[in-house]
Formats: sequence, structure tokens, C-alpha cells
Amino acid sequence: MAGHSKFKNIMHRKGRADAARSKLFSKLSREITVAAKGGLPDPNMNPRLRLAVNNAKAESLPKDVIDRAIKKSQMGDAANYDEIRYEGVAAGGVGIIVEVLTDNRNRAAANVRSYFTKLGGNMGATNSVAFNYDRVGQVSYPAKAASEDDMMEAAIEAGADDVVSDMDEEGEGHIVYTAFESLNEVSAALEARFGPAANTKIAWRPKMQVPVTGEAVATLMKLLDALNDDDDVQAVYSNEEISDEDVAKLG
Repeated sequence: MAGHSKFKNIMHRKGRADAARSKLFSKLSREITVAAKGGLPDPNMNPRLRLAVNNAKAESLPKDVIDRAIKKSQMGDAANYDEIRYEGVAAGGVGIIVEVLTDNRNRAAANVRSYFTKLGGNMGATNSVAFNYDRVGQVSYPAKAASEDDMMEAAIEAGADDVVSDMDEEGEGHIVYTAFESLNEVSAALEARFGPAANTKIAWRPKMQVPVTGEAVATLMKLLDALNDDDDVQAVYSNEEISDEDVAKLG
């Protein structure tokens, strides 16, 4: 960044990373509490809670924080959270699905709508975007966990539907997709072979990508950042396809 020392730039990035990690920990804790409150407080007897705890461990959420989140679900004054899905269209015609976990529906709705309105998008009705997505199980592993061939072989044997591998240094690694009803079985089979996954969840997978170019790229990224930064938002899914050139222009 022109006019800034390297040290300040590093500190700025670290500050953003620390803030993002703090938000992630908060969202992981909330999911644990909701999962425990919706069933038994024992991960071995509650599949959703087991999934939430495993994902929290994969992100290095401390054990005492996990335990507190579970205990919080059993307290009489524990907040009631609503699970809500919002959908909308962003700059470039990109379809966005926003999953929210909130103790204040009015606040969440107002905030999400304002992000779309201010940043080149429009909120839509339920299923106005979701029909372009499949509801799937998703298991993610770092690239170092296995070669592309080994991951593909293991995924097929486990009964998964598809594997997308990005083995570049900056790539995400392996993403295994399966029918969401089979997620527990597939993830267990992969864990037996490669160890714990980096992330396991029910997700929205786009059926097609929407090419986005020019100024719309920056506008879209601002909207996605705003949504992900919101405390009530648990997950954001979008179907943009952006060229490496346009990504580079974002800096």
C-alpha cells in the first residue's frame, strides 16, 4: 500500500486476520450452542453437534470454549436463535444465499437487506436463487492430505458424488461432495483414511457459474465481505466466476 511501511502493512493484515478469526470463533460457538440446544448435549448422540464440534476443533477452537458453548445450551436463560435463509442477486447477476443464525430476526433482515441495497444487489424471495443450487454434503481437506488420485479413489469408495481438487500453493485443496443424507458415512470413511477433515458441512453448491468482469467484481467482493463480516451471518454462498486478471486487480 503506497505511503505505508512494510511493518504497518503487515500489522494491518494481521489485525484483519485476527478480527476475522475472532468472528469465526464466535460463529462456531453459536453453532455448537444451537446444535446442543436442539438435541442432546452429547456429540456422540447428536449428529449436528458432533459436526459442529469437529469443525470447531479443526479451526483450533479451544476445548474450554467448546465446553462452555455446550453448557450454555442447557441454561434456562440461553438465547433462542432462529435459522433463516436469505437470497438475492448481486452485481453481475450473481446469485447469493445467506444463512443466518440470529436472536433478533428484525435486525438480521434489516442488515442483510441494507448490504444488498448499498452494494449493487437486490434481495429476492425464498427460492428465487436456491433453485440454481444443490443442497449437498461437503468435506474439505488440505492439499497435503492426499494426492488427487488418492482422494478421488477414497471418495468413490466412500460413496461420494464428486471431488474438486486445487493443488496450487494458494489452492483450497480437496473438496468432496456427496448427497447430504450420506455426509456422515462419507466423512467417516474419509477420516479413517486421511484423518480429520478441515471442514465438514451441509452446503449449497451452484449448478452453474456466472462470469463477472470489470467494475462488478469489486462491487461484488464488497458485498460478500460485508455479509461475511456480519455477526448474525453463519455462511454465504455465491456462484461467481472471476478471471485471474480481475482477481489480481483487487490487490
